[in-house]
Amino acid sequence: MKRHRYRYGVDPSQWGELFLPELPDGGEHRGVVVVIHGGYWRSQYGAELGEPLAKDLAAHGMAAWNLEYRRAGSGGGWPNTFIDVLAGIDKLQDLAATHALNLGPVVALGHSAGGHLAAWAAGRGKLAQLGMPDADRQVPRRQDATSVHLTGVVSQSGLLNLAEAEQLNLSNGAVSNLLGGPSSKYPLRHKYADPMTTLPLAVPVIAVHGTDDDTVPPSQSESYVKAGKAANMDTRLVKVPGDHYALIDPKTPAYRTSRELVRTLLG
Repeated sequence: MKRHRYRYGVDPSQWGELFLPELPDGGEHRGVVVVIHGGYWRSQYGAELGEPLAKDLAAHGMAAWNLEYRRAGSGGGWPNTFIDVLAGIDKLQDLAATHALNLGPVVALGHSAGGHLAAWAAGRGKLAQLGMPDADRQVPRRQDATSVHLTGVVSQSGLLNLAEAEQLNLSNGAVSNLLGGPSSKYPLRHKYADPMTTLPLAVPVIAVHGTDDDTVPPSQSESYVKAGKAANMDTRLVKVPGDHYALIDPKTPAYRTSRELVRTLLG
């Protein structure tokens, strides 16, 4: 296994680490898994949460890009967290030739807040349809020739319904902390950031949720999948044994289920 660290911006949090399995001479990596860590978008949680997953994916033959991004409290929140996630994914375009990456399939594996960011990024093609205040238009909204398109998402106990997460006051106001204030003050900002807004997506989203998760309620996955199915989207809910953190422990059945779902989406 090889690992390479690259920056996609000048901020200390704008980097990713590429984990690559060995290739035969002249071979190429079929697709990439973008690992997006959670932590309720807060600065005390970083890419170290995603590193064991990226290593395990590479050990099982998949190229993995463990993505760091600015979080609330370290220069992130609105809009920088969102800017970084898209820029970090697009960085793969620069790396494709150097590391023989076939970017036909690019699947995001996101845990908790990372599940939110993964599903949100998969809907980037619809963001231009959403009206935003002038002050908020620095957030990327369109896809172009340099964009890397996600072809699937595996969300691990993801925060997929931000409106509900705000109503439930999950993690002591984490949604308002991310977006700089409540939806009553910034309704368009909250709408833009909510993965529910861009349903249905043209790519599959599999929502994996632990049966004993008391950090992110199962309704976050259930409501997203229900709305997606009602709109004829390719989405499903997969319940696995374990708590919130079992999903990011490579030794658990919950994580292994996630890994195999990623493999399926890579094709």
